Amino acid sequence: MSIYLINRPAALILRARAATFLIAAILPLSGCSVMSYFSGPSKPQPAALQPVTGSVVARQAWTSRIGQVNFPLDIQVVGSTLFVAGSDGSIAAIDGRTGSDVWRTSAGAPIAAGVGSDGKTSVVVTLANEAVAFLDGREIWRQKLNAQVYTAPFVAGGRVFILTADRAVSAFDGESGRKLWTQQRPNEPLVLKQSGVMLAVGDTLVVGFGGRLAGLNPLSGSVRWEAPIASPRGVNDVERLVDLVGRVSRDGDVVCARAFQASVGCVNTTRGNLIWTQAANGSQGIHGDDKRLFGTESDGVVRSWMRADGERSWTTDVLRYRNLTAPLVVGRSVAIGDFAGVIHLLSREDGSLLNRLTTDGSSIASAPVLVGNTLVAVTRNGGIFGFAPE
Repeated sequence: MSIYLINRPAALILRARAATFLIAAILPLSGCSVMSYFSGPSKPQPAALQPVTGSVVARQAWTSRIGQVNFPLDIQVVGSTLFVAGSDGSIAAIDGRTGSDVWRTSAGAPIAAGVGSDGKTSVVVTLANEAVAFLDGREIWRQKLNAQVYTAPFVAGGRVFILTADRAVSAFDGESGRKLWTQQRPNEPLVLKQSGVMLAVGDTLVVGFGGRLAGLNPLSGSVRWEAPIASPRGVNDVERLVDLVGRVSRDGDVVCARAFQASVGCVNTTRGNLIWTQAANGSQGIHGDDKRLFGTESDGVVRSWMRADGERSWTTDVLRYRNLTAPLVVGRSVAIGDFAGVIHLLSREDGSLLNRLTTDGSSIASAPVLVGNTLVAVTRNGGIFGFAPE
């Protein structure tokens, strides 16, 4: 059977062998057990919005729309163009400076993961487990996959790399869709219905497999190194889940990532060794600069760690229980979206609130991105908002 445990903001999939059942159990952000959810206290109330200094000022520069977003959207930015998709199959390339369309198209089916793009070839994965590739908005191939996908395809070097929920990475020719290789890692009974980790560092494809960051040869799929950011713990499958989640923070050869409700750590991708790891109870990815890392915990506490050694820099609870996205470093601020469609700007130095930006009132669907000097956010209702500094 397959049991689906929806843990806001992350969903879990437990795989076995018979028919499929669905359990819609919304778990508290503290990450307690399924049984304690049914018998435990009511959900904590979100922190009230606090006054802001307004010392960082931005104006809404443009808006656009896409279909409603009910999947783990990755907003891809290449140059001045951003690539977004809606659950209904709609896909758009948008000029991040003006909000105008570069092109729009449809996958012809509901979308489960995307968008991945190198600026020319853009790829999404449908709920029917089909990878669909477009060249400048024109469909060029479809490829049936063997498992579900929740991480946006990664497009680079004329190839498309896809991380499936069974912890396999496959490479496809970008022009024809022909499968080139597959690397399968040891399978776990539980995986996240959430975007994972896949990026390129030099000539290495860096992928998250469970709680380990692995470096693959992109030409063959062979494993060059593996480094553990977290190890399974606890007495049941839920407690032992340690999947790595996007987004990550990269500075040169060092990639820092979060293991779901377990830890945050950094890996040197040249040597393939773990630099440090610190316990952390979050379900969203991290971001950072050359000095600090920033992350949101499952209870809405925002934390900062020193990049060099993982020591705590600062902590703030002013956004507690507001169901936060992963952060984005922008200028002297850290931008974080919440369940009410608000983007909060916090100081990189001490976490103090600097300003907030409003959208359409529905939750922010994905971590904000930066296109040039424009901060862009997409909401669950499909609103796309571009904010420019004044």
